[in-house]
Amino acid sequence: MASLLDRPSALDQAVLPDGPDFAVRFDWSREEIMALFALPFNDLVFRAAQTHRTYHDPNKVQLSQLLSIKTGGCAEDCAYCPQSAKFAEETGVKADKLMDVERVLSDAKAAKEGGASRYCMGAAWTRLKDRDLPAIEEIVREVKGLGLETCMTLGMLERHQAERLRAAGLDYYNHNIDTSPEYYGEIITTRTFDERLETLGYVRDAGMNMCCGGIVGLGEDVSDRAGMLEVLARMTPHPESVPINMLVQVKGTALEGTKPLDPLEFVRTIAVARILMPKSAVRLSAGRETMSDECQALAFLAGANSIFYGEKLLTTDNPANNRDKALFDRLGLQPA
Repeated sequence: MASLLDRPSALDQAVLPDGPDFAVRFDWSREEIMALFALPFNDLVFRAAQTHRTYHDPNKVQLSQLLSIKTGGCAEDCAYCPQSAKFAEETGVKADKLMDVERVLSDAKAAKEGGASRYCMGAAWTRLKDRDLPAIEEIVREVKGLGLETCMTLGMLERHQAERLRAAGLDYYNHNIDTSPEYYGEIITTRTFDERLETLGYVRDAGMNMCCGGIVGLGEDVSDRAGMLEVLARMTPHPESVPINMLVQVKGTALEGTKPLDPLEFVRTIAVARILMPKSAVRLSAGRETMSDECQALAFLAGANSIFYGEKLLTTDNPANNRDKALFDRLGLQPA
């Protein structure tokens, strides 16, 4: 994997404007994005911070909490995912049934009391089945009734399913593209990149907010990180929420043993995402458990303004709430 330090300075490539332009654009080219990645670190973070302050309060961070409402047994072969049935014997993640609404509501109430403003629910399905729609709709209505924003990730959708979810009150639908179109086949073979875009189209047409980002540290090159962000930045409008996940290497998955990504390259990805999608919420998602406070502080400086809060994501660990509170206090950050 090529190092960013081996790349020529963007200042010599003449593909970026002379000064920062904070306008929202939907026509970013791969060359421009690569030039952003190649900027000196201080210049890139400064430009990203300027962009962030143009559209957001730099000291406010939105808190989301995530619950796996149906764990394991997924037919997909995503190389990073312990919920894939392909890796079940090695990871020990067993397939569960969809949680009942009372269990979900109990957790959602605790999340709200803990400071979360959005409640995200994930089911390890290849695609949502119509037979499960009534139960999902009830969960959405009940959680929304608590005064929380609602978000779900349920795999691929059909158009009518997206419309019914929106009618039930779902605010956000999460469906990540994971990586660049070019690298995608190295990570997933059971679902095409275009199928992901199709579901995202249904989500947008139904009038839901889109939560869409990807994962870094998969063994991809910087050009793949640029390619992933290019796809997102050329969506019109941009995704309202852009989660940037650092790979959590789970024992038994295909990506166990992958060379860890340099934390500064992770911060670069956050900074470039902020510049490309100025109005979006850029979320620090999976991987925060192993990030230093200093890495997270740099990410907030570079424009991250949303985190997953709570001690558990879908199946992997997340920083304890008291650790996040201590970090927020040190940095002078407040929940949005």
